[in-house]
Amino acid sequence: MNAVRQILFKALKGERIEADEGLVLFEKGDLLELGQVANEIRKRLHPDNRITFVIDRNINYTNICTTGCRFCAFFRAPGHSEGYVLGREELHAKIRDTIEQGGTQLLIQGGLNPELQLPYFEEMLRDIKENFNIHIHSFSPPEIVHMAEGAGLSIRETVTRLKAAGLDSIPGGGAEILDDRVRKFISPRKIGWEQWMEVMSTAHHLGMKTTATMMFGSVETLAERMNHLIRVREVQERTGGFTAFIPWSFQPKHTELGGETATGAEYLRTLAISRIILDNVPNIQASWVTQGAKMAQVALRFGANDFGSTMLEENVVRAAGVTNRVPLSEIIDCIRGAGHIPVQRNTLYEPLIEYGGSG
Repeated sequence: MNAVRQILFKALKGERIEADEGLVLFEKGDLLELGQVANEIRKRLHPDNRITFVIDRNINYTNICTTGCRFCAFFRAPGHSEGYVLGREELHAKIRDTIEQGGTQLLIQGGLNPELQLPYFEEMLRDIKENFNIHIHSFSPPEIVHMAEGAGLSIRETVTRLKAAGLDSIPGGGAEILDDRVRKFISPRKIGWEQWMEVMSTAHHLGMKTTATMMFGSVETLAERMNHLIRVREVQERTGGFTAFIPWSFQPKHTELGGETATGAEYLRTLAISRIILDNVPNIQASWVTQGAKMAQVALRFGANDFGSTMLEENVVRAAGVTNRVPLSEIIDCIRGAGHIPVQRNTLYEPLIEYGGSG
């Protein structure tokens, strides 16, 4: 038996795959064999044949940002004519529309705007909770560190105050690749990987759930991609606070970094290996936002058990020239067409509505 198949056989037995073995899978693994093993692991973790999704909206409260990431086409520097800060009335209108469409989650994120400090976000959270019954899954670790530094507070104090104001959970944005060589090249003014992880670990210890993401295909090596997965797994081993992992491919159009996006085959390979390596993260999410609905449907045979969200609004990836839109009916059809039962969930992956039947 060759090395790849020995590793895959080990994974099928439920044994942990180490970093050097995962790198062998990246370098030498057959795509279909990787998918087959990842699919078997998915079925072991989720034997009910249900594929979940959430109805939410991604609201960007500002595009003004001082970080200037080379991979981002969305931000505008302070003073730019196209910079904005979302007003209260417009924010409320977006939330009302989300709830009217069955939404249960708000994903509120924005740039690191020097004019917006911690009290602004506390007031935003309190205002939303006073007026709407909806889960606030918002503010990535770079935003939270920005708030902490502006207020002269520790990360723990900042997360505690945000939680008290109404923050329910934290999304995994700003992870990119959890390796400082890569981060210094693509986003030299953004927090390092250890600070990103400190925010997440702190939230977990305070009783909050978070997700983890990975933007791959920019300048990282396969070894650095693997290290990202291992670092997520190590923290999950200590805290158990990550509900899901979402890998998505770098979109180069209109960005300073440029280059080419990962192929569909590379996306599926990375997704499958994520499912194999992250044996303690319960959910792997497909990324139709960057890959489109059909590739996300294929991802359900490569380890993904979640179709992500309806994302009633999305601006960051769209700014990079990718305009995939997938309405609720198409998500349901894609899940059924792949032979699964579609289930609407909440942020914590608790089932809400089962749509029944499979294709």
